[in-house]
Amino acid sequence: MPVDNLSFFEEDFWAINQRLTKLLSMTNANAALLIDKAGQLITSSGDTQNWDTTAFAALAGADFAATGQLAGLVGEQEFTTLHHQGEKANIYVATIEARVILAVVFDQKTTLGLVRVRVAQAVADLANMFRNIYRKLAGDVSPDLLGGEPPKDEGSREQRYF
Repeated sequence: MPVDNLSFFEEDFWAINQRLTKLLSMTNANAALLIDKAGQLITSSGDTQNWDTTAFAALAGADFAATGQLAGLVGEQEFTTLHHQGEKANIYVATIEARVILAVVFDQKTTLGLVRVRVAQAVADLANMFRNIYRKLAGDVSPDLLGGEPPKDEGSREQRYF
C-alpha cells in the first residue's frame, strides 16, 4: 500500500504539536517552542502572540551556539539544557537529537523542578518522533513504521512541515 509523503509529514507535525500542548498542560507553562539549531522556528504552542517568535528563535539558536562554545572551554562536549531565570519569566531550554531546541517559557505558576522533569519526558518522546522523521527523510522507512509499504520516490514535490 503506497503512503502519501504529505500525509505522514502532516501527521508528524500535528503529533509534535499535540506533544507540546501536553507538555504545557502538565507543567502549567506559558509556551513551548521548537527551534532548529540555525535559529529557525519549527513550531510553537501556547501563548506567544505578544512577542516576536522569529527573533526569539534566532536568539535561542545563538544562545545555544554560544553555550556550546562555553562547554568546550570547560571540557564538556555540550550542555544539553539551559535555564534563564528572570524576575517574572523563566526559560528552560533543552536539545533534542542534537538538531532541535525545545524552549519552554514559564512563570511563577509552576516550578523549575516540575518543568525540568516534564521536559525530560517530552524530550524523550520528541526524540523518538524526530528519529522517525529523519528515517522517513532518508528513505529508510519500514512498513510497520508507517502502517504500510515503504513510499516510492516518484519525484514528487510534496510540502513538508519541517
